[in-house]
Parts: sequence; structure tokens; C-alpha cells
Amino acid sequence: MERSPRVLLLHGIWMPGASLLRLAARLRHAGFEPEIHAYPGAAGGPDVVLPALRERLRGFDAVIGHSLGGLMTLSALREAQDLPVARVVCLGSPLCGSAAAAGIARRRATAWALGHSAELLQHGLDAWRGPAQVGVIAGRKPIGLGQLFGGFRGAHDGTVAVTETQLPGLTDHVVIASTHTGLVYSAEAATLAIRFLQHGRFASA
Repeated sequence: MERSPRVLLLHGIWMPGASLLRLAARLRHAGFEPEIHAYPGAAGGPDVVLPALRERLRGFDAVIGHSLGGLMTLSALREAQDLPVARVVCLGSPLCGSAAAAGIARRRATAWALGHSAELLQHGLDAWRGPAQVGVIAGRKPIGLGQLFGGFRGAHDGTVAVTETQLPGLTDHVVIASTHTGLVYSAEAATLAIRFLQHGRFASA
């Protein structure tokens, strides 16, 4: 019997692994075998998180990462392109760098909140050139404290601007009516993510 595709789920910087339970259930119902990878987002940072993540990714076919989780995933895959991960879905990940993170980092009273992930969140990546297909689901419902720090222009999800998710080299990109946190719980986002994992695109056939 053919095995179910294994999907690793990564949460955002301040969210617990339990925030992904609903998404995991939807993936399981669709025939995938999901697992949640809880990691120290702010406390750990890339130097701590990436080596362990690269090792764990050796057993997975695909990844869904929310916010920092998407950035960590692409950073890991960029340094180890022999990993078996074929498709990645990023939910609201500031792949081009986060203006909200930069605003938080500039304030002495709040800079601590980004911890060791501050540099990655502020600067992001320059482009995606790895073998995995990468799709991004961005939100455009502007509710969230991130807008107090980001000074966004154009559509945003309250924490991340749509333009901050549009990394060169993506396979597909879609924008839905969701807040940043809401992307994890959204039935629409889950349906789109499942479609991308199955077909490598968000649009229905």
C-alpha cells in the first residue's frame, strides 16, 4: 500500500505548536500524515533551530510553515538541497523581510521580543533558488498589532505586508481575506495549502 505523504508543520515566532492542531487535522483528513515541529522561535534563533530542523526534514515530503516557520524552512532547505522536501507552503511568511520586525527591533522596550530570530525576520531572503516548489498564502485582513510598528503601505494582514511575502523564485502566490494569526486556522488557507501540496499550484484544475 502506498504511504501517505508526510508533512511537517512549523508555527510562528510567538505561537505554540498546539496552534497547528486544527490544520494538522485537516491535512490528515485529506490523506496526509502531518507532524508538528515545535521549536524555540525567539529563544533559539537560526543557529539553534536550523541544524535540528534539517535533520528532521530528511523524513518529510512537504512542509507548511506559518510566518517565521516558513522563513526557517526555506533557510534550512537552502543550505541542504539534497533533502527530500518537494513542496513548501508558507502562510504569511515575511520572506523578503519584515517592516514590523524592524520597527520592533528599533525600540529598546520591544527589541527583546524577537530574540535570536531578529536578523532573519528583518532581512528575510534574497530569492528562492532551491529545487522545492514554494507557494505562499498571504493575508489581506488588516487587523493586528504589527501595523503599529510596520507602517505598511498596501495590503497587509496586520503583521506582514503582502509585498513582504512576494519572494522572487516562488512557484505560486495567493492572497486571501485573513489576518496573520487567522491563516493558521482558516479553512480556505488549509484548502489552498492542500491543493498546492497535491498539485504544485493553488488554482483548481
